[in-house]
Amino acid sequence: MNPKLTTSQQKTFCSQLGSVKLQLLYKASIHGFTAAAFHQRCDTRGPTVSVGYNASGFVFGGYTKQPFSQSGQYEYDDQAFLFTFSGEKLLKYPVDSHDYAVKMAGNSGPYFGDDLVLVNGSKPVVYINPGHYYDFDNAAEMHGNDLNLTECEVYQVEETTEPEKPWRTVIWESETRTELMESIRSYKPTVSSVSQIRVLLIGPVGAGKSSLFNSINSVFRGHVTSQAISGSSTTSLTTQFRSFSLKAGREGKPLPIILCDTMGLEESTGSGLNVDDISNILKGHLPDRYQFNPSVPLDSEAPSYRKSPVLKDKIHCVTYIIDACKVSIMPTKLEEKLEAIRRKVNLMGIPQLVLLTKVDEACFLVKEDVRNVYKSDYIKEMMQEVSTRLGVPLSCVVPVKNYNEELELDPNCDILLLSAVKQMLRFADNYFDEISDQFSNMEVKE
Repeated sequence: MNPKLTTSQQKTFCSQLGSVKLQLLYKASIHGFTAAAFHQRCDTRGPTVSVGYNASGFVFGGYTKQPFSQSGQYEYDDQAFLFTFSGEKLLKYPVDSHDYAVKMAGNSGPYFGDDLVLVNGSKPVVYINPGHYYDFDNAAEMHGNDLNLTECEVYQVEETTEPEKPWRTVIWESETRTELMESIRSYKPTVSSVSQIRVLLIGPVGAGKSSLFNSINSVFRGHVTSQAISGSSTTSLTTQFRSFSLKAGREGKPLPIILCDTMGLEESTGSGLNVDDISNILKGHLPDRYQFNPSVPLDSEAPSYRKSPVLKDKIHCVTYIIDACKVSIMPTKLEEKLEAIRRKVNLMGIPQLVLLTKVDEACFLVKEDVRNVYKSDYIKEMMQEVSTRLGVPLSCVVPVKNYNEELELDPNCDILLLSAVKQMLRFADNYFDEISDQFSNMEVKE
């Protein structure tokens, strides 16, 4: 059997599933567009990738680690996702309701939740019900509203050899973690008037801004903590401007970095962080615990407005927090908001860093072992894509994994988090160097 999925498309799949290859199990044009043929060829075989093709040229389907059966029951799968190809680029829609990821229906082909069914009712057609158990609501984007199948294939995902060599070098040793922690503790800004650098965290709702602070704080506290409000929600859980100072241990002295948290960015106008508030934050006009109003930015005549901020009040580095699972499906309006913010930050000469969160959820290779993060071609592709979308060099994009469900610290996660903090300190130094150069030039001209 010759697979219809192109070599390039297969490589894209394999790059984010780990060290795997795809083995074609079922091809409807040969075995028949029937549930019986599908189950005969695919039951008990997993993980699998199911792919549908239509006359409009769309290639789409779903992945599940659960082997198919005819039990009639829903099966749990926290790694399942639906997908579509836009050219050679893979767009993923992760499962939201893990308990209902796959239905083992005896009278149909691959059945993903109640959202997508290929070879529905033993016919060469698709059943679609967007947004039921999976995170997508645009059916036209997936298949162009063409529900007739010209082909359906199911591939078994088979493990192969060890991953390639990492494309960024990280030494995954306890000494690395210790050295990073010590370098952060001992850091001093190059400007004497500033004792702690201020880093502004900006990102869409649910990307993990508050979780990032909690995670970094956990590393220095020696156990998982949850000081900042975080969790899952369609709207921002952060409603105030918060300045969080990190401490070296429970009774330790403050570390030389303050993480400033904001409301999450949202697509619609009048909700989420108001882009016009960004300038006030960058210039140091907003006080801690300022209550955001998505509809109206802070007025300069308001009592809480800090009219004469000094250098230590201003932002010295801006860090964008982006969910690796949603890079490819970032809404246009959200991307436009990020672009507007980036322009404001550029005008003020503030260095910008991007942290790619949830890399373990985006790539199974990383979920298996976080040390594979720089061996994953898929994570590299996501980093390249977010670099292009936000207009920053790839060297300014750093992957991290926050603590969300863990009860104990993982030294390898700590190394990624601490490496991100070290980059923040370096970027702040660049900001102070630029300011010093400006002052030097002004003195020369005088």
